[in-house]
Amino acid sequence: MKELIDTAIPSKDFGLVIVVGGRMLIYTTIGLTAGFGMAHFSSIIAMGVGRNLRSKVYEKVISFSQAEIDSFSTSSLITRTNSDINQVQIFLSNCLSIAFIAPVLCIIGLIMAMITSPSLACVLAIAVPILIILIAIIGKYALPLSEIIQDKLDQINMVIREKLTGVRVIRAFGTNEFEEKRFDKINMEYTTINKKLQNATNFFRPVIVLVLAFVEGGIMFIAFHQNVTAGVAYTTGEVMAVIQYVTMIMASIMMMTIVFLLMPRASTCAKRAQEILDSVNEIQSPVNPKDSSSKGYLEFRNVSFTYAGADVPAVKDLSFSAKPGEITAIIGGTGMGKSSIVNLIPRLYDVTQGQVLVDGIDVRDYNLEDLRSKIGFVPQKALLFRGTIDSNLAFGDENPTEERIEEAVKIAQSYDFVTKKEKGFASPVSQGGTNFSGGQRQRLCIARAIVRKPEIYVFDDSFSALDFKTDKELRAALRKEAGESATTVIVAQRVSTIMDADRIIVIEQGEIAGIGTHAELLENCTVYREIVESQMSKEETGK
Repeated sequence: MKELIDTAIPSKDFGLVIVVGGRMLIYTTIGLTAGFGMAHFSSIIAMGVGRNLRSKVYEKVISFSQAEIDSFSTSSLITRTNSDINQVQIFLSNCLSIAFIAPVLCIIGLIMAMITSPSLACVLAIAVPILIILIAIIGKYALPLSEIIQDKLDQINMVIREKLTGVRVIRAFGTNEFEEKRFDKINMEYTTINKKLQNATNFFRPVIVLVLAFVEGGIMFIAFHQNVTAGVAYTTGEVMAVIQYVTMIMASIMMMTIVFLLMPRASTCAKRAQEILDSVNEIQSPVNPKDSSSKGYLEFRNVSFTYAGADVPAVKDLSFSAKPGEITAIIGGTGMGKSSIVNLIPRLYDVTQGQVLVDGIDVRDYNLEDLRSKIGFVPQKALLFRGTIDSNLAFGDENPTEERIEEAVKIAQSYDFVTKKEKGFASPVSQGGTNFSGGQRQRLCIARAIVRKPEIYVFDDSFSALDFKTDKELRAALRKEAGESATTVIVAQRVSTIMDADRIIVIEQGEIAGIGTHAELLENCTVYREIVESQMSKEETGK
């Protein structure tokens, strides 16, 4: 074997082969290690940026008032938090792993090509600008398509969310086929736009291969032409070396192209996430918040409120006051502004005119957390969170005692059905509390508010799913619990729920149509009398 090697390679050159080969092996090993390291750290950085950005977006969304949520839409916020940030992560991961190595390869290849033969390498002066122009054209074409794609993705999420939320209604009305067609329409639009973007980006790869073929052909043509016309003799090694360096340059450009092709969509997604971060919350805590030593005093002083984009105020010039130990009830027809009124107390919305005062201080002068810690709010839609009964009841109090939880459940008339479950208070709660009936969800939501012992109870039509017996027992227990230490505000549709209230406010078109006790309003308020007569017999009204 040694004789064959000595015959093929002269002994004086064999040492050079070993030295050069050894260097190439070392350089390859270093390059391979650097490549693995770059891929590893680029993934860590990209995932870290995505995690931090997702956290910031989530924290911002959580701080939104209902007005900001409505302006973005829930489905769009979900898309921006998940899909959009994932696109940014993918771009960063590719960019960091390619952005350093590709330019280095390109510069080294260009220098070596110029050193080997400037006349042969001059063909790059034509090829590279052509590629740059093509990249710019495709980027300009892809950017608006990327924006449309993300908008269509918002719509897909919206349809899916509506379908999952309203699956019972869809099945009950037999509209599965209609909903499928609705989804297919949006899905097809999304697919069509995506195809256009993919076609634009896929077009570039064969173009690079074609340009590379022309460049190689051009190098060979120049070498042949100069040999014939100018007598310049290029060796085969020189020509092949320049071609290899040009191939290195084109490969690095192809690598950078991946980044440029991902950039339009990543840019759109980053812009959409930034829109959330840059949005200004309408409802914020003041720089110098106030606090009060008094407990549970509530006053509406000439309050008016208009929803964004609405022509007519939802609440007009509303004034009343309530103090601890009193029950204030609000009643009126559907869409008259009852829920709008109670939403102003915890600053879910801010008043347009006038003041809402808690303990003598405008709610806008409170720290938001301090204000809402004073209020036990039970919304119109009874919502439970995934977890256990225990975790839901402790939602408004980080460290409630077992005695307090049990007491709250008894007041809310929930003790019997909770203890009858196999795991009792540790029983699982599905998303939205769908494994409980409407009445059970309402009672657990009421118990959740009771656990925190607030200064002001706000019940937004929170007794509607209860039977009359349970309703009566719950209100009696609640009055005893509130005693003289808490103010209670109840929005109701049923007259029987509020007959014993200390003060009943009748709302008509956002304005007070009457205010007083049940007996006083029967005598003096036509609107209240009509509501009562539509629900109760003359004997039940006390007339």
